[in-house]
Amino acid sequence: MGFGLLGPVAAWDADGTPIPLGAPRHREVLGRLLIARGRVVPVGRLVEDLWVDRPPAGAVGAVRTFVAALRRSLEPGRPPRQPSRLLVTDGPGYALRAGREVVDAWRFEDGVARAAEAAPHAAVALWDEALACWRGPVLADFPAAAWAAADRARLEALRLDAVERRADALLATGAARAAVAELRAHVAAHPGREDGWVLLATALGRAGRRSEALEALEHAHDALTGRGGGGGPGGALARTRARILSGTADCAAEPAGTADSVWERAAASWDRSVPARSRARLHATAGLLRDLAVTGPEGLGEALRHRRELVAAAETTGDTDLAARIIGSYDVPAVWTRADDPEGAGELSRAAARAAARLGPDGPAALRARLLSVVAVESRGDATADTPLPRAADAPVTEPWRLRAGRAAEEAVRLARRLGDPALLAFALNGSFMQSFADCGSAARRDALGGELTRLAVEHQLPGHEVLGRIVRLQALAGLGDLTEADAEAEEIDRLAHRNERPLAAVFTAWYRALRTGETEGWPAARPQYAKVLAETADCGMPGLTRGAAVLVALGPVMRGDALPRPGDFVHLDPGPYRPWLDPLLLAASGATEEARQALTTVPRPPHDLLQEALWCVLARAAAAVGHLPVLRRAREELAPAEAELAGAGSGLVSFGPVTRHLAAADAAIGLHTRSGTGSADGDA
Repeated sequence: MGFGLLGPVAAWDADGTPIPLGAPRHREVLGRLLIARGRVVPVGRLVEDLWVDRPPAGAVGAVRTFVAALRRSLEPGRPPRQPSRLLVTDGPGYALRAGREVVDAWRFEDGVARAAEAAPHAAVALWDEALACWRGPVLADFPAAAWAAADRARLEALRLDAVERRADALLATGAARAAVAELRAHVAAHPGREDGWVLLATALGRAGRRSEALEALEHAHDALTGRGGGGGPGGALARTRARILSGTADCAAEPAGTADSVWERAAASWDRSVPARSRARLHATAGLLRDLAVTGPEGLGEALRHRRELVAAAETTGDTDLAARIIGSYDVPAVWTRADDPEGAGELSRAAARAAARLGPDGPAALRARLLSVVAVESRGDATADTPLPRAADAPVTEPWRLRAGRAAEEAVRLARRLGDPALLAFALNGSFMQSFADCGSAARRDALGGELTRLAVEHQLPGHEVLGRIVRLQALAGLGDLTEADAEAEEIDRLAHRNERPLAAVFTAWYRALRTGETEGWPAARPQYAKVLAETADCGMPGLTRGAAVLVALGPVMRGDALPRPGDFVHLDPGPYRPWLDPLLLAASGATEEARQALTTVPRPPHDLLQEALWCVLARAAAAVGHLPVLRRAREELAPAEAELAGAGSGLVSFGPVTRHLAAADAAIGLHTRSGTGSADGDA
């Protein structure tokens, strides 16, 4: 259901159809309970609020009649004598138990909070979504209700601020012309809003309409000095006028706040003062990209794209030391073990390796440690593979690129410990985490590594790496099945992320909570939560995590059972990078036994990352179905060290259930195919 306060009091059913609420008193009771935000409103208070002057003799009975009528409207299918679960009787009064997402005023407040934390391009859409909740004045059918006065004033003030902040976001994206018309209407309706006038003048100035901008400031002065009912202008009008007259109207609008204004002035001073193509610009750009990467999805994508260009520019200078410092400066905490851009990651890893080689073993130890950490972090999974991946059916080998990355991680940690540099050690431990997947069953080791990283970050005030350390622990604890401890880490991650403006951390806690629901309440309860998290994180700026994630979710209930999947359930899902390991299972499920065996014969081994146990389980299920003994035995050997873990749960995304169950199924299948002679002994179809 849905409820409306931002306009006339209203209610809608699940299809969006308006629900008849009866007489005005019925709607007023509903509005009063909604304003209470789930708290109990005693019957006596309802009487006082509905009849301000003198309540009639039967007022209490009338209120109860109104409530009964509302219950019939809101829950028409509720059996007789069954207590309402929505409009409940609680002690001396009534309460409406509605979630935040179903009341337009609360959705508006939550939307405002999200928009305020978003980058300008994303913020415009979020402000639009929040403002779309409004259908008219708050409780429009009860404009004189004293019980609504405080909420009415607060929500209206929040709406006006949202209109202005949306315009500010439009200006930040360069859409000054689009902002002008709406700001004109805004100041016409609310002439006492100085911020609105400043934004309008700024928008006109940026749109090349200088005379109109100055004219708007004159109107603003008149409005704010009494003719328009304002309380007198502040200094913002004068500063805006000075900017327009000096030709710097493209500077930030005053309502963006002091920090934004200082940023714009400092950036302009930097452009005027620092020579073009100077080394200082390269160093400053490196720092800016490092900070940009943690601002959210848009910032992360921009930082990754520009980082490659920056490294190329540094290398073209021919200055070995400068290139090494630029390459090693990007110590942004990295938690997902599949690269968002494998090609770019490979290029950066090779650039770092080249720079380290040029410095030589006697080069500055701190700089070498940074470069080696870059090699370790960017070589996650198979991002730096320079030959075809080994087949899953073959005996295990350690590929040269993995060996190089592992050694780089070890040396980086050794150098950082010797130097006693906490920030450098945190970066090196990040690389060590990325290279901690040589074998399945590494959750306990990763828990210890995450614990060390967290303690280091707390002691030396490294908030970004504290969030990283706690996410590493969250994943490891989920893999170990310690959900109570993982819950505590998730709460702390959310707290830290909010305090330190790390919005991407919420991606990992949202996925974990869906996983936890599946573990504790079962797939029916987890299904809607997974649908929500898939939608909310689709554009989080981490395609290495999200692409193909829907397939992993769909595999969850299949892999926790004993049957093969229904191929039709996967037809419309993008398997992304997981196609090589999904295809044999779907072929087996569709009855294409020979094709499935051939696919298993050529399928590469799963990447050494957070999902390796899950993908080995998928291969084991397919191999068991068609009797492909080489892959089945190999999967069984690879999974054995993880017997104490939940398959896939170490990713923090999905769980395929206890590894012991998959091992038992593999043992049974090996025995069956060996006894019957139906297994493919050499892996050929």
